[in-house]
Amino acid sequence: MAIATINPATGERLCQYPALTDREIDDKLDVAHRAAQSWREMPLEERAGVVRRAGELLEQRAIEYGRLMTLEMGKPIRAAIDEAKKCATACRFYADHAAAFLADEVIDAKNERSYVAFEPLGVVLAVMPWNFPFWQVIRFAAPALAAGNVGLLKHASNVPQCALALEQVFEEAGAPGGAFQTLLIGPERVARILADDRVAAATLTGSEAAGSSVASIAGKHIKRTVLELGGSDPFIVMASADFDTAVKAAVAARTINNGQSCIAAKRFIVAEPIADRFIDAFVDRMRGLVVGDPMDERTNIGPLATDQIRRELHDQVERAVASGAKVRLGGRARDGAGFFYEPTVLTDAPSNSPALREETFGPVAAIVRARDVDHAIEIANDSRFGLGASAWTRDAGEIERFARGLAAGTVVINGMVTSDPRFPFGGVKKSGYGRELSKFGIREFVNIKTVRVMGPAAR
Repeated sequence: MAIATINPATGERLCQYPALTDREIDDKLDVAHRAAQSWREMPLEERAGVVRRAGELLEQRAIEYGRLMTLEMGKPIRAAIDEAKKCATACRFYADHAAAFLADEVIDAKNERSYVAFEPLGVVLAVMPWNFPFWQVIRFAAPALAAGNVGLLKHASNVPQCALALEQVFEEAGAPGGAFQTLLIGPERVARILADDRVAAATLTGSEAAGSSVASIAGKHIKRTVLELGGSDPFIVMASADFDTAVKAAVAARTINNGQSCIAAKRFIVAEPIADRFIDAFVDRMRGLVVGDPMDERTNIGPLATDQIRRELHDQVERAVASGAKVRLGGRARDGAGFFYEPTVLTDAPSNSPALREETFGPVAAIVRARDVDHAIEIANDSRFGLGASAWTRDAGEIERFARGLAAGTVVINGMVTSDPRFPFGGVKKSGYGRELSKFGIREFVNIKTVRVMGPAAR
C-alpha cells in the first residue's frame, strides 16, 4: 500500500512513499525497545529539555509546518500556523511541569517510609488521525516522552510528510535514536505491531471502529490504551445568552478545521423563544463564509481532506433530508477540482436523523429546539457520544444545571470547546476513555508504583 500526499484543494497526487516491510518494522521495533531502556534512565530534566527544544523548533517553523498541514489535509493556512504554535505551547507546558506531575507522592504511614512513584511503561504506539496532524501527535508525544516513554507514530496515510516532519523535530531536538519514530504503514499493520511484546501500550484518536479494533487487540494482550474517538457535541443557546456572541461562536465552533473536528459543535440546541431568530442569524453568517483555496488567508472553509469523506458527508445530508430534515443552506458538494462541500444548515431533523445520531465530519450543522433547560439537557445527552458540550446562558441556575447535567468529558459555559494543555481532555460513552493533557495525561502511560519501606530502614 502506498502512503501518499494528495492535495485536497486540487485532487492532485503530490508524492508517495512505499510502506515499510515486515523486516523494516521489526528493525524499528528493536531500535525503539533499546531506546526505551536508555531514555527512561535519562534524568527527567534532560528529557524535559528535549521536549522544550522540540517546542522551540515548532515555534520557529510554524509557517513552514502550517503550509505542510494545509497542503496535505486542507485546513485554512492561518489555522494551520496556529496549530504549530499551539504544539509549541504544549511542549513548553510539559517541559515546565513534568517534574511536578511525576514527583513521588509521600504517603503518611506510621513506622514506615512510603511513597507512590510514576515510572514509564516503555514503547507506546500512537495511532493518530489526519485532521490535526501536528497537534494530535504532540499532545501524546510531549507528555509521553517527558515521562520517559518512547513513541512509535502510525499517522494517517494521507499526511506522511507531516509524520516525517514530526520525527525530524524530535531528532533535531536531541532525542536519542529510536525515542520517536514514524512508521509509514497502512492500518492493516497495526494489529501485528500492537501484539508485539516490545510495545507496552497504545493511544488512538480516530473512529469508533478503529478504537474498538485497537482496544480489542490491546485487551487480548493485556496492554493499556487511551482512546479519543468521535463526537457529536451539543451547542446549547438559552434565551438569556448574549445572542450575538453566541451566534458568532456557534459558526466558528461548527466550521473549525473545515468542520472536521471531534470537538466541533454539531448539534445546535436552541431555546424555543429565540430559535427562529437564531436560525436566521446563523444561516446568514454561514452564507457569508468564504470557501476556497486554503492557502489564501481570506479563506474560512477549505476542502475536506479526501473525496471519500466528502461522499460520506453528502450521504449523511441526503439521509437526514429523507428522515424529514429541511435544508436551510447548502447541502451540496461544490463543482470543480478539490473536495469542497458547501456550508450547510439543517433544521427540523427528527431525533433519529443521521444529522443528530451520527458524527458529521464537515461544515454541516443541525439545529433543533428546546422547551427549557431540562429539555435541552435531555436532547444533548441523547447521543452515544460524550466528548464536549457548550452551553450559553447568563442565568446562574442554568449554568449549574448544565455544568452538572451534561454528560461529556468537557463542559464549557459561554465559550467554545477547545483543547488546552492545562486541562484534561477526553470523553465518555462512545467517545472513548482515558485522558490526554494536564497531569492526568502524563500519568496515563506510567506505572503508578507503591513503595513501602518498613522496619529500621524506614527511619
